[in-house]
Amino acid sequence: MPEETQNPTNVEVTQPGAVRIRTALISVSDKRGIVDFAKGLEELGIRIISTGGTKKELEENGVKVTGISDYTGSPEILGGRVKTLHPTVHAGLLGKLDEEDHIRQLNENGLGSIDLVVVNLYPFQRYANRRGVTDAEVLEQIDIGGPTMVRASAKNYKFTGIVVSPESYDAVLDELNEEDCLLGLETRESLAVDAFNYTAQYEAAISTWFNERSGNVPDQFVRAYEKQIDLPYGENPHQRAAYYAAVGNRTDLLSMVSQEQGKELSYNNLLDLDAGRRLIEEFELPTCVILKHNNPCGIAISATLEDAYLKALHTDPLSAFGGIYIYNREVDGSLAAKMVENFVELVFAPGYTPEALEIFSAKENLRVLVNNERRFWPVSDPDLRGVRGGLLLQDRDVDIDPREAMQVVTQAHPTEKQWGDLLFTWRVCKHVKSNAIVIGNDLATLGIGAGQMSRVDSVKLAVKKARVELAGAVLAGDAFFPFADGPEYAIKAGVTAIIQPGGSKRDSEVVKACDDAGIAMVFTGRRHFRH
Repeated sequence: MPEETQNPTNVEVTQPGAVRIRTALISVSDKRGIVDFAKGLEELGIRIISTGGTKKELEENGVKVTGISDYTGSPEILGGRVKTLHPTVHAGLLGKLDEEDHIRQLNENGLGSIDLVVVNLYPFQRYANRRGVTDAEVLEQIDIGGPTMVRASAKNYKFTGIVVSPESYDAVLDELNEEDCLLGLETRESLAVDAFNYTAQYEAAISTWFNERSGNVPDQFVRAYEKQIDLPYGENPHQRAAYYAAVGNRTDLLSMVSQEQGKELSYNNLLDLDAGRRLIEEFELPTCVILKHNNPCGIAISATLEDAYLKALHTDPLSAFGGIYIYNREVDGSLAAKMVENFVELVFAPGYTPEALEIFSAKENLRVLVNNERRFWPVSDPDLRGVRGGLLLQDRDVDIDPREAMQVVTQAHPTEKQWGDLLFTWRVCKHVKSNAIVIGNDLATLGIGAGQMSRVDSVKLAVKKARVELAGAVLAGDAFFPFADGPEYAIKAGVTAIIQPGGSKRDSEVVKACDDAGIAMVFTGRRHFRH
């Protein structure tokens, strides 16, 4: 066995508590801050063992390092796939230093304890997300030795410290300096928690990659989530809350989003923001979406953003009070001035003119968010919903139903203008809580009926919400009409065209009611419930 494998002194019985750090093993892919950290360890007289690229980096910066092959007496083989997978390493990591039998075996075999491990893993997620990367390249980024060392060290945290994040270097080094190379049990346990979370995230990313390649709904759904922000409270003040993003996702709700001003974001803000972003992404022309309690209360498309805002607000100004306002164009001063005439909870847009920001600044509690995200939300990302003790998973309802696949089932056919309004209200309907009814005209909503237990009540609510005459308006329903009463009520209010999935046993009665009134009805053949 090479001389380097021999400990300068025999391993002695140690009780859990503050452990003196004498030997550290460093092997990192993310080399941020590692040179300064290693130099700090070296200045404390801590022996450093290292591998491959990390060893080279440290030596080039003047840090004295024992190579892993010299330490184990075995070469790195199989192109680096096997280097730390060795009893000399893992005995040093897993030895229980308060058990005499472990001490005896370590000493009889000339094995030393490794007191501190600094490891982060091959960048699997970064490679897996690259365009054009091959399966072989991704597979080579599945770390084996690294996770094994991390888990071994974390399991034995009573005697071994494990550091997996560059963000922990300063705190660990400060404690070692202040405590004469002692690292406390509480610190080691906290580092172990970080380590197990880290390896869980890593394995989840690998599992997700394999499952996505299969294209099937997986038998085991494994995802890791990382906390982004603590929230002041949940849906109600007595509930704790935080926002987590899925590890490895290309985008998330707050990716590339910055806050210009206003109070901290709330749980309900984020729920509404998610619903609003899903809805506005249906449209490319200048669009305004106003939401309240996870339902749209006004949506409009127009030639200008300001006109879209005015039309959206006109749908239901009472409900829009304290709502969130979402745009797909830059907000200018003129629009901002009109907005602050009302109580606005949050505004979300891809940009703001200096004049707009100056106007908003007078409302110090107004949350102003900038959307700098230009990447698309991957279609493969599923919709998840937590239920008691479990999780519901489904494909996202992202398909845009083409007009060519729809069927006009009445004698009257929609005009081109009606077609435009029908397709507009149909897209909006996907984002309204069921039973959903959306009445619109001129690419703006006029009345929205959401969340009612009966479809006819949703129709009545949408008609009641409308603040204008409905002559010439169109109506969309997210599911079939089980009876003719809903369409008949809308027709009496002035609706002249209806779009719905069809599929009821009484479709013939519903169609007859439309034919008797001389209005058009379109079947889409697809339902869009949103419970």
